[in-house]
Amino acid sequence: MEGGAYGAGKAGGAFDPYTLVRQPHTILRVVSWVFSIVVFGSIVNEGYLNNSEEEEEFCIYNRNPNACNYGVTVGVLAFLTCLLYLALDVYFPQISSVKDRKKAVLSDIGVSAFWAFFWFVGFCFLANQWQVSKPQDKPLNEGTDAARAAIAFSFFSIFTWAGQAILAFQRYQIGADSALFSQDYMDPSQDSSMPYAPYVEPSTGPDPAGMGGTYQHPANAFDAEPQGYQSQGY
Repeated sequence: MEGGAYGAGKAGGAFDPYTLVRQPHTILRVVSWVFSIVVFGSIVNEGYLNNSEEEEEFCIYNRNPNACNYGVTVGVLAFLTCLLYLALDVYFPQISSVKDRKKAVLSDIGVSAFWAFFWFVGFCFLANQWQVSKPQDKPLNEGTDAARAAIAFSFFSIFTWAGQAILAFQRYQIGADSALFSQDYMDPSQDSSMPYAPYVEPSTGPDPAGMGGTYQHPANAFDAEPQGYQSQGY
């Protein structure tokens, strides 16, 4: 059940887009990708304001440029991360090495948890700076909808990335329980480097005389003569 534990399809199988889009972790990646676009797009387009008294633009979040920079940076990097792991989801069924699959799933757990934490920090940071913003810095409520949208979708992103981490952890548990992560299994009958069949202990296996291909100890050239032979005196 290697394909079921680690993704759509069997290792080395053909890419199936219908199976891919039905995977829960793939759906969450697409949703997270859309949320990241909303966050950094809202801040870039309407997060910087100016008034008649100032020529230089300022951040709508309490005039704190760090707030806008944080939202844009996290949004863009999360956007790129989603694309990277969507590409990994497409390539995953082609990975035949169990060790490589294990690394991919472990990285999915770590990266998803990492982004869930950063979105939590971003939500708290933006919400706090928005709360302490001065009314005069928002003439005619310009940009307020975009600012609130960035805060809201930062909050939603916490759960989509946390969900990806949970799903990746479940995939890892399934793989560990199936013992496919513990070793690189190879069917002995398909291993050309094994010229002989495996040795089977007579005490633990079936009757050696009735088994084909089991190891039998060769006769020693220096064994004693047969007991039935009687030496002749001269």
